[in-house]
Amino acid sequence: MFSEARPFTVAEHRHPAWKVVLPWGGRVTVRPPGERPISAPGVIVPPQFAHACSTDSGFTALFIDAWLLPDALVPTPLDASTAEGLLGDPSLAAVAALMGPCPDLDPRVACALRAAPGTPLSDVAATVGLSAPRLRALVRDSVGIPLVRLRRWARLRAAVTELPRASVATAAADAGFADQAHLTRTARDFLGRTPASLR
Repeated sequence: MFSEARPFTVAEHRHPAWKVVLPWGGRVTVRPPGERPISAPGVIVPPQFAHACSTDSGFTALFIDAWLLPDALVPTPLDASTAEGLLGDPSLAAVAALMGPCPDLDPRVACALRAAPGTPLSDVAATVGLSAPRLRALVRDSVGIPLVRLRRWARLRAAVTELPRASVATAAADAGFADQAHLTRTARDFLGRTPASLR
């Protein structure tokens, strides 16, 4: 969960997670490239959906792992009452009540998704009795997102969590990024903003 106390605009990006944007009494506008913008009191954006996003008030954004909600291809606008309800209860259970039950996950995929992103993929694959290429294919087939992208997302989450207490360079190193520039590129790709803007 992330909150911003002022209106904010983020550049085009694609994150490998669900994003629920809940303005504090205002509206959010999601702008898919080449398509009509979606403006509502709240919105649920599916994983891997390319878009820019802006709010006209402070907001809370929830990020939910891709495999915890059923597939969707387009954003789901929320009316004011539903958005307000989610602000009062910003939980997976509340979002799942709107989107439907989460699909069952192959235990081998679940193990791969729980593994620390710094763990060599060959070690993770050996743990579940698969080759690394077969594990990558199984995760992609089950979740719809390449495992390498999900592991980068996990590193980014670790770095963002550390940013309030550490410099961007330290957060990048501790999360397993090659350097600060690698973290910055990943943040722009996945969040549409720089790590410094998240501090």
